[in-house]
Amino acid sequence: MITTIDETQFLPLARALILKKLMTDSNKMDLDVYRQQVILFENAINQIVLGLNHQVRLLTIAVLSRGHVLLEGDVGVGKTTLLRAAARLLGGQYQRIEGAVDLMPSDFLYHAYINQNGQPSVAPGPLLQHGEELAVFFFNEINRARPQAHSMLLRLMAERSAHAFNREYYFPHLTVFADRNRLEREETFELPAAARDRFFMEINISAPDDFELQRALMFDVKFQQVDKMITGLYEGVVPFAAMNTMFEMIQKHVRAEPVFQDYAVHLWRTLKDPVAAGITLDGIDMPRLIAGGASPRGVGMLMTAARTRAWLEQRDYLTPDDIRSVFHAVMMHRIFFTPAYELRRNDIAPKLLDAVLSHVTAP
Repeated sequence: MITTIDETQFLPLARALILKKLMTDSNKMDLDVYRQQVILFENAINQIVLGLNHQVRLLTIAVLSRGHVLLEGDVGVGKTTLLRAAARLLGGQYQRIEGAVDLMPSDFLYHAYINQNGQPSVAPGPLLQHGEELAVFFFNEINRARPQAHSMLLRLMAERSAHAFNREYYFPHLTVFADRNRLEREETFELPAAARDRFFMEINISAPDDFELQRALMFDVKFQQVDKMITGLYEGVVPFAAMNTMFEMIQKHVRAEPVFQDYAVHLWRTLKDPVAAGITLDGIDMPRLIAGGASPRGVGMLMTAARTRAWLEQRDYLTPDDIRSVFHAVMMHRIFFTPAYELRRNDIAPKLLDAVLSHVTAP
């Protein structure tokens, strides 16, 4: 288990050490020091949102894997608070946009206004204001935006770039966060498959079941002062400018033995064609269940997440638990059901993934 570290004693020195190494020789940065920064990142978020340790770990894995994150859950369970806390701890420049039925792609790039001289003017929108220093772009209530706005995300998440004013803008450090309210259906729009697949993980957020945690959320006044909690976090615990370099180092650091490579391939083959594997689910016509999904990109992201998880557990090699622990979060939104079963996705998808994990014997 990873131990808790006193932030006040460790953070300033470790952060300075990482940035110094980044400036001098990025290829020799200290993975152990960086891991301690990540521990502080997780610990700080877990002080802001209670009872979500597993979800915070998944979000941490996604961020370290340079992936984008979509949170979904009921109203008022802490989705926005969790993402705001993560953005604060990552540091760098931050922008946010609100999902709305009248939101258009141009609203990301610029906005028109009348200047003090009464003349029409154009200013950069939230996506372009900070250029390459933009670290986090937060799309709040993404399902309230129309598909035209969703399409804007495709290139942004895939290539971390956008075209505007006859030039290309690049965002090398960018992580896209989004949240989705799964209860309301009026004036909401489902994300297209291509947009969902661009998210590294979809993470479900729910209120804690623990009695003492529920008591704290109800009676500890600090949890009713979200803005104060967020601004009280140490900004830039994990230096955003170091993340691309660290991602490459982590992925190279963790090895996958052939036996575990075989295990991962068998999981992919079984998920892609559960009928051929002999998997059955009660009340499901299995040949009519899956329309598509389990793409090479998706399983590539699965292995990226597994390597990051192994590194967080202080190992330089993969185990089956690394793959299994991220399997649902990485793969669930990448399996697409036929219309007859799509409305039952929240019930069927977890059962299907559980069946796949149970069917394939771990080494």
